[in-house]
Amino acid sequence: MGKKRYLLLIAGLLYTACNNYSKLSAQDWYPFNGQSIAHSSVVNAASCLDAPAGKHGWLLMDGDNYHFEDGTPVKFWGVNICNMGAFPQMKLANDWSKYLASQGVNAVRFHKFTWDGTSKLQGSTVIDPALFDRLDYFHFKLKEQGTYTGWSHIYGHRVRPADSIRILAYNEILNAGGDHLKGSTIGLVHFAPDLQQLSIELTVNMLNHYNPYTGMRYADDPSLSYVELQNEDNAFFPTTLQFMEDCPTYKEIICRQFSFWLKKKYGTQSALKYAWGDVFNAFNECYPNENLDNENINPMPHHWYFSYDGFTKNPQYRKRLYDSARFIYECQQAYYDKMVAAIRATGYKGSIVGSCWQAGDHIGHYYNLYSDYKVGVIDRHNYFGGGGGHVLKEGTFNNISMLAQPGSGLLGTGMQQVEGRPFVLSEWMSLIPNEWTAEASPIIALYGLGLQGWDASFSFASNQPSITSAVSVPGGNIYNADSPLQMALYPALFRMIKHGDIETGKNIGVCNLHVPSFMEGKLGFQSGIEQQGDQKSFEGVIPLEAMAVGRVYNRFVDTYRETETQSDYLSYYDEKRKEYRSTTGQFVWNVADKGYFTMNTACSRAVVGFNAGEKLQAGNIQYRLNEANPFAVMLLTSLENGVSLDETSRAFVTLVSRAKNTGMTFDEKHSALLSKGEAPLLMEPVSAQLTLPRPAKIYVLDHSGIRTGKVILPGKGNVFNLDGSDRAIYYEIVYL
Repeated sequence: MGKKRYLLLIAGLLYTACNNYSKLSAQDWYPFNGQSIAHSSVVNAASCLDAPAGKHGWLLMDGDNYHFEDGTPVKFWGVNICNMGAFPQMKLANDWSKYLASQGVNAVRFHKFTWDGTSKLQGSTVIDPALFDRLDYFHFKLKEQGTYTGWSHIYGHRVRPADSIRILAYNEILNAGGDHLKGSTIGLVHFAPDLQQLSIELTVNMLNHYNPYTGMRYADDPSLSYVELQNEDNAFFPTTLQFMEDCPTYKEIICRQFSFWLKKKYGTQSALKYAWGDVFNAFNECYPNENLDNENINPMPHHWYFSYDGFTKNPQYRKRLYDSARFIYECQQAYYDKMVAAIRATGYKGSIVGSCWQAGDHIGHYYNLYSDYKVGVIDRHNYFGGGGGHVLKEGTFNNISMLAQPGSGLLGTGMQQVEGRPFVLSEWMSLIPNEWTAEASPIIALYGLGLQGWDASFSFASNQPSITSAVSVPGGNIYNADSPLQMALYPALFRMIKHGDIETGKNIGVCNLHVPSFMEGKLGFQSGIEQQGDQKSFEGVIPLEAMAVGRVYNRFVDTYRETETQSDYLSYYDEKRKEYRSTTGQFVWNVADKGYFTMNTACSRAVVGFNAGEKLQAGNIQYRLNEANPFAVMLLTSLENGVSLDETSRAFVTLVSRAKNTGMTFDEKHSALLSKGEAPLLMEPVSAQLTLPRPAKIYVLDHSGIRTGKVILPGKGNVFNLDGSDRAIYYEIVYL
């Protein structure tokens, strides 16, 4: 590298650009010093929110998209706030609502807060008035800022002693399961009317609750954008079978229900045996004398049995499993229909989500997807990276980047998008100690909500009203949306979404789904879905790479037809350059090495990934990352909503790479964490060149978005040097 050349102006505060970079060593990583975007900062996104929330009426579905009652379209860029976080004291609520708005968060998903928010004395359907007063105020302050809320309030509905007189086998439920789901109704609720009534009554009571700060019932408040029936649960989920074994009363009920269903279809044991074959007492969980006359046939509600692998390994049981899958789906759908009817009876007109959880793969998965489709919005979860577990710890971890293969990791979740329904990713995070976590939010915002046309994102999770001083949250929790590699990017990403100029791709891949044919085991294609805990991957008849080109989705059809392997996306692939160009022409995803992508719209530019030393063109802007930086995220967007970069008077740049705790160390291959380190969090300095098409000067901003006094002037060819030694992540462009 050549030596740096400085032109000192005004006591050394003004710098010209140079064509060489400063190579910064590991010792030059610097502490992040911005708790949030300052109120007076040009980067502050609060004014971009459409306040107050609810001003346009209820959130409704318009085919594949969200829109408000008055026709205004919307996309949500949100976060989760969990458990007791939903009940902050007033000062904390004030700070949190302002913090989120300033960072560009226009939606909050309140998650599993009824674990703490129901009455210990009166039962699990009665809300705790003191805690809900705090929620009421927080909701009001978020609404005031223009931030919408949604309820993910039920995750394994926890029973209370006062419920005992209403539940058929209270003690069985109380002692069922383990860990955080112990003593809940998870799984069983899809089959048990007494347990269903608890969830329904709680939800109705919450919607009928009067918020004194807004002066409205929640059922009348359109800033409550959606209600979710249940989190991470469905009738095919393995906990159902587990809880059946723990709760013999409910196991007997479920087996009797299935037997009645079979009697209606087949009539007699002999007819059933003729249809199924001699496959009774087939599984360990079956009753020892399984027989239709004994009304004790087990439907085996566990998604593996209805997966491609399950059918392949148990071909003799297929007819039995086809019937089981249909029965399980019908039970789940009946419950969902009952709960939706109760919600609508309160007067609530907003959107409704069935559940956010998939059901393995193959027929079980698609029955469950169809059930969610019938309720309304399709909502899913996914996570990527990390070392396993929920806290930061030493040991091996997944340190690969999602950029090496388009559609891998988080973006592939969109393989569950369905024609005619909005699609939401309501929990996601690229998990530390993966070093490339900064790639995640641009992939979700730009390719997900942009090219794929998704409608909402809720990263998991915001835990405090400030950016964290370590890579994890206090206690080592790895689910950290308040990291500077997440939240610090949101002001730019929200503006990019808000500009509305990222085009949805043309339809490039579709899977046809004919639900009646599931009864014959006919899916029409082989699905390739794998799940390891919270992390899922998707591959099948539509190649993952198609997601870099255009929109992929599922379609429920009226007549059966096979889904053929689809290769139209290959016409957008440049073999020589190893690049996938989107159908819109706005995106290019390069897979020649470790991967990177560029985005070029009228109002925004982005370059994300491994592109050190390459001169990259994004429209009429040229970008070159320092050879010393293996990876970076560069986001450039207009500061005037909807005004193009060719016409705007101001824009800003976000430029980040990696972050680590002080003292955090890895093995030589960076595949194992040797030491977790501690605060303060350190940022890797990034140096890059930016060539702009018209005269400008660039102000260096501090981590709160305030001008530092340093100004970058252009060199020859209108080249600006963004020097990592300035320890900046934000730069303000003022066009002359």
